[in-house]
Amino acid sequence: MFDIRAIRENPDAFRAAWNRKKPGLGDSVDEILAHDTAVRTAVTDKQEAEKARNETSKLIGKAKASGDEAEFERLRKVVADAKETIEAAGEQEEAARKLLDDLLYGLPNIPLDEVPEGQDEDGNIEQSRWGEPKTYDFEVKDHADLGEALGMMDFETAAKMSGARFVLLSGKLARLERALAAFMLDVQTEEHGYTECSPPVLVKDQALVGTGQLPKFAEDLFKTTADHYLIPTAEVPLTNIVRETIIEPGYLPRRFTAHTPCFRSEAGSAGRDTKGMIRLHQFNKVELVSVVANQEEGLQELERMTGCAEEILKRLDLPFRRMLLCAGDMGAGARKTYDLEVWLPSQDTYREISSCSYCGDYQARRMNARYRPEAGAKPEFVHTLNGSGLAVGRTLVAILENYQNADGSITVPEALRGYMNGLEVISA
Repeated sequence: MFDIRAIRENPDAFRAAWNRKKPGLGDSVDEILAHDTAVRTAVTDKQEAEKARNETSKLIGKAKASGDEAEFERLRKVVADAKETIEAAGEQEEAARKLLDDLLYGLPNIPLDEVPEGQDEDGNIEQSRWGEPKTYDFEVKDHADLGEALGMMDFETAAKMSGARFVLLSGKLARLERALAAFMLDVQTEEHGYTECSPPVLVKDQALVGTGQLPKFAEDLFKTTADHYLIPTAEVPLTNIVRETIIEPGYLPRRFTAHTPCFRSEAGSAGRDTKGMIRLHQFNKVELVSVVANQEEGLQELERMTGCAEEILKRLDLPFRRMLLCAGDMGAGARKTYDLEVWLPSQDTYREISSCSYCGDYQARRMNARYRPEAGAKPEFVHTLNGSGLAVGRTLVAILENYQNADGSITVPEALRGYMNGLEVISA
């Protein structure tokens, strides 16, 4: 959500910021101000009517005692009219506030000034590259062909059970997926200071409202018959750890990580990445979430978090690049985002494997998550960040393609061999 007073005091800044996200979105400011005026008018009317009722009620007894029936009746009518006004104004306030809240909850965060202009991936800016893509003296295959030839990646059987965009991994590939998650968690917890969590993967709607997936992106979610939602990312439960809390001085920053399955309907992705494991309805991911005090700390934490994700790719010796996303290509909750894109030989390009975002107090306001700068101080909203450290399935894809051999076997990266009982090569 947003500070309505800030919008009221500087509407042009919000109008310009939302137009950077999507041309025309800044027109929402006019609707916000109209609903805000309606709320404030209704509140004023109610307060004035309550004051009139209270003051008049004190005079009724005196009029009755003095035997002035005309004055008594007049005062009674004033009180009755005031009660009607209070009730009507209360209904008007409730209706206007709902319209205002519905509008505010559906709007995206505003990008920082340093975020580049642009509406899609063409506006993103490459920041750096690491590693050199390998050259092969044979025709490279994509991960799906490699996995199926190994007999350890089965889309057909998964489709019989669940439909399209699911996969069944078995044997050493299933072990490799497990090894990747364990390796990522060990690095993030033992070296980077994240606290490992095992959170619920079913959450109530208020948790998704808190992190910004609801109400705007309901079509991207899977909902159960018991009114739970399957999480699209562990960002949701990890960020909601601080929901409706006041963090006392000395307990920030807080850093959480979790390895969970993630579930996405992939609404709007028809025809995109229909083959293989790039875009599934169910996938595994190691998520990173940080809670800090303010923007200065948040931007420092964004660099740190992105570095923590990059370290996984470096140790796996997977070439990648860091991209600074433009305003229109960022997620709804982000103020600044870095994407890490890993090299995929079969596609001869880089593909996203991690997205690390600074969200400011956008999520904190929705969750009412606050902290005290010092003992006895007035609570302030925390600032939150989230990122992938990494998407496990896409990392598996990158390993299969970058470590493939001419005979279709896969060399196990050295960093993972301890997790694979010393196995060096996966063969059919």
